[in-house]
Amino acid sequence: MVIKTTEFVKSSGKWQECPEPNLPEYAFIGRSNVGKSSLINAMMNHKDLAKTSQTPGKTQLINHFLINENWYLTDLPGYGYARVSKSMRKDFEKINTNYILNRQNLVNLFVLVDSRHTPQQIDIEFIEWCGESGIPFSIVFTKADKLKPNTVNANVEVYRNELLKTWDELPDMYVTSAEKKIGGDEILKFITKTNEFLIKNKVKFEG
Repeated sequence: MVIKTTEFVKSSGKWQECPEPNLPEYAFIGRSNVGKSSLINAMMNHKDLAKTSQTPGKTQLINHFLINENWYLTDLPGYGYARVSKSMRKDFEKINTNYILNRQNLVNLFVLVDSRHTPQQIDIEFIEWCGESGIPFSIVFTKADKLKPNTVNANVEVYRNELLKTWDELPDMYVTSAEKKIGGDEILKFITKTNEFLIKNKVKFEG
């Protein structure tokens, strides 16, 4: 996919305030320090489309971007950020949960996890919740440039084995690096093929 146009549409405090659900939508979510905004910017070839910060937790609203005038990219608030109040963490959780469960044009949720770490309970619990809720999702491993390729592969395999304890079939997985621009093209190819499938099968999203 060639990214021709990227347009910030709006930030929303709850799912009811999001843009009309009349286009296919792909959302990105992960722990607050997982490198989500950096990956989005690398994929879109745009230095500051999504706001990045040295302080985790920069994204606090549902941010919508219109890509190529025919699909939405959604940047969701991070979860599990320890340096905010418990009430704010609950607010983020509520915003994300309500959006994911109610956004009718959400085609796929990309769940970002840090490739440098062993499976974190908060990530595993969120992934399990997605499965139990029937949410179509993929797992995106970030910051692959921080480790040797063999180590990244080993860590991904650990994740696979952990999930296979409770899953019969695993979701798609992508290994990425915003710094080296690795893996983003594979995600965009998935989005392209999915959009083509929706068009071919005349799937329409009503506003």
